[in-house]
Amino acid sequence: MKKTLFLLFFISQYAFSQVSNQEKHPVFPACESVFDKDLENCFYSQIQDFVYQNFQVPDVAKQNNFKGRVITLFEVDTSGVFKVLYIDAKYPELTAETKRVFLALPKIKPATYNGNSTYAKYTINIAIPLQSAAQIAEEERLEKERKENDSKFLANKVHPEYDQVSINYKEFKNPQFSSNLNIPFSHNYYSQFEEQINQIGTNNHTGSKPYSYSEVAKYYDFNEAYSQIKLNKQSWVGRKLFDEHMVAIQGEDYWFTINPVFDLRLGKSNPTKQDYTFVNTRAINIQGGLGSQINFTTTIYESQGVFADYYNRYAVSIKPSGGNPAIVPGIGPAKEFKETKFDFPSADANITFKPSKFFDLQLGYSRNFIGDGYRSLLEGDGASPYPYFKINTTFWKIKYTNTYMWLKDVRSDVTTDRTYATKYMANHYLSWNVSKRLNIGFFESVVWSNQNNRGFDVNFVNPIIFYRSVEFSSSSRSGNAVLGLTSKYKWNNYINLYGQFLLDEFAVGDMTSGERSWRNKFGYQLGAKYYNAFGVKRLYLQAEYNHVRPYVYAHSNPLTNYGHNNQSMGHIWGSNFREITAIARYNKKRLFGEVKMSAGVRGFDFDTANPNDVELNYGSNIYQNYDENRSNDKGVVVGQGNKANIIIADLQAGYLLNPSTNMKLFGNFIYRKFSPSVDTPNVFKENTTWFSVGLRSDLFNWYFDY
Repeated sequence: MKKTLFLLFFISQYAFSQVSNQEKHPVFPACESVFDKDLENCFYSQIQDFVYQNFQVPDVAKQNNFKGRVITLFEVDTSGVFKVLYIDAKYPELTAETKRVFLALPKIKPATYNGNSTYAKYTINIAIPLQSAAQIAEEERLEKERKENDSKFLANKVHPEYDQVSINYKEFKNPQFSSNLNIPFSHNYYSQFEEQINQIGTNNHTGSKPYSYSEVAKYYDFNEAYSQIKLNKQSWVGRKLFDEHMVAIQGEDYWFTINPVFDLRLGKSNPTKQDYTFVNTRAINIQGGLGSQINFTTTIYESQGVFADYYNRYAVSIKPSGGNPAIVPGIGPAKEFKETKFDFPSADANITFKPSKFFDLQLGYSRNFIGDGYRSLLEGDGASPYPYFKINTTFWKIKYTNTYMWLKDVRSDVTTDRTYATKYMANHYLSWNVSKRLNIGFFESVVWSNQNNRGFDVNFVNPIIFYRSVEFSSSSRSGNAVLGLTSKYKWNNYINLYGQFLLDEFAVGDMTSGERSWRNKFGYQLGAKYYNAFGVKRLYLQAEYNHVRPYVYAHSNPLTNYGHNNQSMGHIWGSNFREITAIARYNKKRLFGEVKMSAGVRGFDFDTANPNDVELNYGSNIYQNYDENRSNDKGVVVGQGNKANIIIADLQAGYLLNPSTNMKLFGNFIYRKFSPSVDTPNVFKENTTWFSVGLRSDLFNWYFDY
C-alpha cells in the first residue's frame, strides 16, 4: 500500500522532472563541458557515484542480507541545494542514511528555464548492494546484449511505445494562457485586462463574450500577471492551495487540469424567514487541450442553499411546472431541500475547434453575452445555462458571431406528458472596427417553437441571412425576431464610451404621432468605463444607464418570447424599467474590492379597476401575451402599472486564494430598498440587508440585484 501511494504521488509529480528544449538540468562541476542529453546522464552519474562512495549500508540491512532498492524523490532548489522530499525504504535506518547522504551532497548550479534559475524534482533508485555509475552502465550493456541474442526474450519482447507515451510528460507551463479555451466570464476578472484590450488602434472585438485566452493574450500577458502574484510556496500542499491546479498534466500534444471547485457562503439577512442564508456548492472542473486546435472544459456542480427573502420569493415566483419549488436565477430548476431550502444541481461545458485563424466552432452548455456593458439588452448571461452551437468568424476588421440555442419553456401551460416545451433561438452579431477608435455592431435574433413539428428550422442555419424576412416567409408569423445595434468609442486609452439599441417592434406611424404607442417596443443602453481612474492604477470605474419600454421581449405567443426557464435572455429585469448603475473595482496583488450601486424604476402588473376585474398587463412580465389584458394602447411609458423605486448597494472585498482556479475568500454586503406605489401580496415595500462571507471559485456571473 505504501508503494502504491508513492507511485500515485510520483506520477502526479513526474511532470516537474522532465526537461524541454528550454530547460537545463542542474550542473555538477564535473559536468560543466557537457550539454543536452549528456548533461542529464552526467547529472545522474554524479549522484550515483556520490551515493556509492558515501552510503553506509546499515547493520540491519546487512544482517538480513537485504537486496532491494531505496526509492528517493528529491529536489534541487533555485540556489542549487539538494532537498529530500520522499523516501521509500524497507528499514527506517535506510531512510535515515539516505537523508544523511543527500544532505552531504555539495551545492551545485541549479536547473534553469529560459536562463532563469528554477527548482526541479528528480527520482533516483539506490540499489542495495551498492553500485557505481560505471557498474550500472555495464550491467545495462550486458543485459541489452543478452536480450538481443535471447530467442525467448525476443518472442515476448514488448514494444516500448506504450511506456514512452505513459511517461512523456513535460513541466506544466500554463498552456491554457495561449490556447483557444474560453476564459470564464466574470465581470471582476475581465476588468483586470480590459484596459489592455481597449487601447486605441487594437483590432479586437470586445462585444462577443466569453473571450478566448488566445484573443486576449495578444494584448495581455497572462504568464506575467500570474508570476507577479504567485506566492512560490515550496511545499506541495502550499503550491496546490495558493498557486497551482490540483492536477496538471502536459504532454507532447496535449494538456489537461482537474480542480475541485467550491462556492461556500454563510450569511444573515433582514428581514428573514430563515435563521441564516447559505450556499453549499461542490464541483469539479476539467479543462484541457488536444493539439493546438481543440480545447475543452466542463464543470459539474452540486449545490444546496437558501437566500435572502426577496431572492427566495423571486426564485419561487418563476418555479417550473411539475412540482419543483423554484428556479434559482442564473442556475436552473431547484428541488426541495429540508422543506424550506433549495437543491440546485447544474453543469457548464464547452468544446472549441479552431480549424484556421478565421474560424472557431464551439459546442457548449453555458451562457453567452453580447455587449460591452455590465448588462446586455441583446443577449445577457443572467438566465440558466442552455445548449448552443457557436461559429466565430474573424477577418480583416470584422468579427461575425453566429449562435444557435436550444431553450426551454417550463410553464405548466406548455408542459405536455411531464416534458417542458422546446424553443429555439438563433442570432448573429457582426462587429466592425470602423476606425482605430470606433466599433459598431449589428445584431439580429429570432425565436421560434416546435409547433407543427417545426423542429430546428434549417432556414436559420445559413449564417448570412436576414432573420425577420426568413421568419415571415417560413411561418405564419409564429416566430419572434428582434434587431439590435451596438457601439463603442475609445475616447482615449483610459476612457471608453459604449451603447446598445434593441428594437423588438417598431411602427413608424405610431412613433411619429407622438402618442407613445405600445407597439414602439425598444430599449437602449448608454455607458462609460474609466481605466486607472484619476491616475490610480488598477482602479476601474463604470457607469451605465439602461432603459427598456413595456412589452419588450414579450410576444403574442408567450412560448416564443425572449426567455428561457422563466428568465429573460436579455436584461434580467425583463421590460418596463429604467436603471442606472455605477461600479468601482480595485485590485492590488491578490486583494480586491468592488462597490456597485444601482437605482431604478420598474412597473409591475397589478389589479386595477377595470370592467373585467382582471389583472392588467402593463408590460413588465415577458411571459404575458401582449395582446391580452393590455392596460392601454397609447400613452405607454416606462414604470406604468405598480411603479416601484429600487435602490441596491452591493459591496464586496476579499483575497484571491488561488489564481489558477480564481478561488476567492470574500465578504459581501447587499442593501436593497424596494418601494412600490401599492403593496400587493407579491410586490410590497421592503428594505433588505444581507451580509455574507465565503469561499468561491469565481467562474461565472451570479446576479443578486433584482
